[in-house]
Amino acid sequence: MGIKGLTQLVKKNSPESIQHNALYTMKDKRIAIDTSIFLYKSLMNVRSKGDYLRNNEGKVVSHIQGLYYKTNQLLTFGITPIYIFDGKPPVEKGDCIKARVKKAEENKVKMESTTDTEEKKVLEKGTIRIKKEYIDDLKNLFSLMGVSYIHADGEAEAYASELCRLGFVDAVMTEDMDTLSYGCPLMIRGCIDKSIKRPEVVTVFDFKKIIEDLKLTHDEFIDMCILCGCDYCPTIPKVGPIRALKYIQKYKSIENLINSEEKIDISDEFKNKYIASRGLFKVFDGKIDLNNLPINNSVYDVDGIYKYLVNTCNMNTKRVQNSLQKI
Repeated sequence: MGIKGLTQLVKKNSPESIQHNALYTMKDKRIAIDTSIFLYKSLMNVRSKGDYLRNNEGKVVSHIQGLYYKTNQLLTFGITPIYIFDGKPPVEKGDCIKARVKKAEENKVKMESTTDTEEKKVLEKGTIRIKKEYIDDLKNLFSLMGVSYIHADGEAEAYASELCRLGFVDAVMTEDMDTLSYGCPLMIRGCIDKSIKRPEVVTVFDFKKIIEDLKLTHDEFIDMCILCGCDYCPTIPKVGPIRALKYIQKYKSIENLINSEEKIDISDEFKNKYIASRGLFKVFDGKIDLNNLPINNSVYDVDGIYKYLVNTCNMNTKRVQNSLQKI
């Protein structure tokens, strides 16, 4: 889910923190990538006749093709990607995960009963779940491409953000705005300016400039994000992004807001969860040892990657040959 309304809040109050840059300007940069986001996108968008792409044996290969071309694009621009896989989610995210599972089941039931082709496509996207085999496929792909990856012991965007904060990577690529809540110095996502049609252009968010313009510290920014609505904590009725910013600018913390004379209905559930939520946005602070990273490195295997893509995944021979020549 990310942080509700954060993109628009930043656009309105800190426009100069947002830049739209072509990927080639990031040559020689090292970028941590929130893998699950792009895995989902590949499963949703890399299709054939409404179904996943499959090889001759019926194995799903949409995610392999999607992430291969994504990685190839980054390597072609001279960018070094490091893919971060999600580990076990925190228990505080349990309610959010249950809600997603329930929604997926509801979509599946609706999908099976509808005769509207377009509605079926929309509903089907809501049923997609990441499987272990998809993760294993991508690890094999990255190993053959000589691309590094880390399987985090927590949420990927949190781990990637800390790697960026420590200077191990230059930026984090994701579509999840809560990456900023973890204090990620530089966050890259798909271009949010729909008037720009060039596919190699991305949007870059500067966290230092954001909190400077919002007149908040990192801790205050976290409290504001919790009030906006996050995956770890329920929301407060009638408190959206605008009021969240106003309250934290005025009271500096959720505790001060709770103890103020503001007429807001704060549930016991919120009071019981917001402190733990706050801690989760700093879950890897001081916990990552750059000298002992659980990083998987490999050597580029040109023959291996060609055989895997063409023979195992049944991808087009000429397209694979042309793309490999770009690396």
